[in-house]
Amino acid sequence: MGQSSQSLPSDSLVVCDVDPALTEKLRKFRFRKETNNAAILMKIDKERQLVVLEEEFQDISPEELKSELPERQPRYPSAVGYKYVHDDGRISYPLCFIFSSPVERGGA
Repeated sequence: MGQSSQSLPSDSLVVCDVDPALTEKLRKFRFRKETNNAAILMKIDKERQLVVLEEEFQDISPEELKSELPERQPRYPSAVGYKYVHDDGRISYPLCFIFSSPVERGGA
């Protein structure tokens, strides 16, 4: 039996790079010493096909972060660092990536 291969048209898949400045900011964010909740919102610059920094937040609650997300545009992803207290009293500071894709609502 011969080997089968499927090829996709070159314009069917678009991959974005990450802005080097954002990569450095995320590295620093990951190893930050602060213990407050913080977030970095990222977006895609369609013209440059680049994931870029949109905004950075310090001392932000999950509810406040939710209100900062655009209602009609996805974010790819947002980085969130927060203080988590375990049941046994230990404290950790996980880093989460959240993809936000607003739900399209039917209109008139």
